[in-house]
Amino acid sequence: MTDMVPPHTKASAAPTVAEGDSPAGIARARNVARAFAEGLDPAQAPEATETLALAVSELATNALRHDGGRYTLELEATAGAIHIAVSDLKPALPRERAPDLNGGAGGFGWPMARRPASEVTITPGPGPGKTTRVRLPR
Repeated sequence: MTDMVPPHTKASAAPTVAEGDSPAGIARARNVARAFAEGLDPAQAPEATETLALAVSELATNALRHDGGRYTLELEATAGAIHIAVSDLKPALPRERAPDLNGGAGGFGWPMARRPASEVTITPGPGPGKTTRVRLPR
């Protein structure tokens, strides 16, 4: 019988953190997510890295557009998942709405952030805002 060795993830002393308060911060958040994924051991599949970047981009965009204009992004990894946390300035929960296919008013981001997730939670804080946590399977 052969012993199975569980997959491992390179541990870091602290989670990866990025902050944003402008549309340029969205691209930076995607780049931070990609760099984070590329540093994992074992490495993620390219598709999983792009799924992470998409979820981060949509969560950061929603925080910027709808939740006070500033956010903090935290990324952590375990052997089985990548954990995304986006904190913003408003306590209001995201709301599902029909995507606007013609007027450019949005409605796409929240479903795109949630769809690949194995778990989504929203908790109060820090401060008056909320933190949206998304767990993506590895």
